[in-house]
Amino acid sequence: MIAATYTKKPGALSRAVACCALLLALVLLAACERSPPGASEVPVALLHPPLTPLFVDLEERTFRYFWDTSDRPNALVPDRFPYNEPFSSIAAVGFGLTAYAIGVERGWITRQQARDRSLTTLRFFATAPQGPEPSGKAGHNGFFYHFLQLDSGTRYASWVEVSSVDTALLLAGVLFAQTYYDRDDPAEAEIRILADAIYARVDWPWLQVRKPLIGMGWLPESGFIPHDWQGYNEAMLVYILALGSPTHPIGDDAWVAWTRNYDHAWGQFQQQEYLGFGPLFGHQYSHVWIDFRGIRDDYMRRRGLDYFENSRRATIAQRNYAIANPMRWKGYGENVWGLTASDGPLAASLDYDGQSREFRHYSARGAGIADVFDDGTIAPTAAVASLPFAPEIVMPAVEEMQHRYGDEIYGKYGFLDAFNPSFDYDMPLKTGRIVPELGWVASDYIGIDQGPIVAMIANYRDGFVWDVMRRNPYIRRGLLRAGFQGGWLEEGPQPRKGARP
Repeated sequence: MIAATYTKKPGALSRAVACCALLLALVLLAACERSPPGASEVPVALLHPPLTPLFVDLEERTFRYFWDTSDRPNALVPDRFPYNEPFSSIAAVGFGLTAYAIGVERGWITRQQARDRSLTTLRFFATAPQGPEPSGKAGHNGFFYHFLQLDSGTRYASWVEVSSVDTALLLAGVLFAQTYYDRDDPAEAEIRILADAIYARVDWPWLQVRKPLIGMGWLPESGFIPHDWQGYNEAMLVYILALGSPTHPIGDDAWVAWTRNYDHAWGQFQQQEYLGFGPLFGHQYSHVWIDFRGIRDDYMRRRGLDYFENSRRATIAQRNYAIANPMRWKGYGENVWGLTASDGPLAASLDYDGQSREFRHYSARGAGIADVFDDGTIAPTAAVASLPFAPEIVMPAVEEMQHRYGDEIYGKYGFLDAFNPSFDYDMPLKTGRIVPELGWVASDYIGIDQGPIVAMIANYRDGFVWDVMRRNPYIRRGLLRAGFQGGWLEEGPQPRKGARP
């Protein structure tokens, strides 16, 4: 049962955190003395402090978001909760399929419960109607619409596109379920068969309108979206899945094209040298399912690091940016930081500190080498989902945000999506509320921000999601075709570790 009565015991917990901080500071000091310029402060292998009670509580609360809200005949996960518009995000479903197994391993639900919910999900997607018609369909050519009606499971509205990246996030969860449910059991065997069918049906070359790149999507009313995925961002997962396809793969030249523009985003930002993308979700989403530690493609071999270390540097740079606080937002500092895609108060230009500042509702926010948008809105998922990359700065940040703002931002399903201490204007809001002495606080939890929280806490604890996905042959094939070498890819598939019944 969820730890609904979680409270902080100031004396004991603060002493424990202080001791960890002192130990980490000593390690950091020693490491900094021998670190080359541009490198992150300390080798990741030296940093693995134990999870505090807050993280244990947060993991379960966030898991409950997926478990509670997907309890319906088609097991679709809502895009957000609470919601006024009843639609599901297919990406949130992918995170949900992953979260159910985490619930099993943590003892919150049984394997049978997770298996049955996952089976319901896969049965729906395997049989959901597909076709070019503008309504009554769930997708086309194996891809799925970004948002589906919660009840019918068909396209939600005329503005909703068939999405390559959201289909990829769904498929990552589908393939995770295929690999996790590996027992000689009729229901688990059906999960594996359905997962194969769903993945094999995706016609990746169909979205290669401007080959060899993959397009962002398609709408029946207007055709292909005139934009392609090219590096560096969250669509790394799209290309790996497309390269790994057993039925409709793309050519090897696609990865070369994807990485061709990397140099435009490589450089120094906030004392870190790395491949940049402003919002932290771009450094997190693909890493939820793929363990990039110690494996490198041609580009990263030339740069002398891997994508995991790259995400670590991006995380540290964001924290450094918050400390510098060039826009003078309220609340920013060493332990309050995190810019990513999230809700915000509204879309408007308002006077702030004698300057006109742009605020947004739902939007990508970030700070980096090539792209910056910052309106003072902090999303806790940005920090929490960076836990495996930089625990020594993430843990204090998460503790501080919960301690400082408490129940105003932390509730039934963990952290509400975002908050903005700088926004205290008396005006109609798009969403959320104004809290005295705090500022704007979101009213909702959002599935694609919840998913990385629960998955990355699990990955930090024992590498659970990564270990499962290392055994998936399609992920392995996609990585190898993209030119990745080294590390676990050269060890061969590893046997499954012990699991709960």
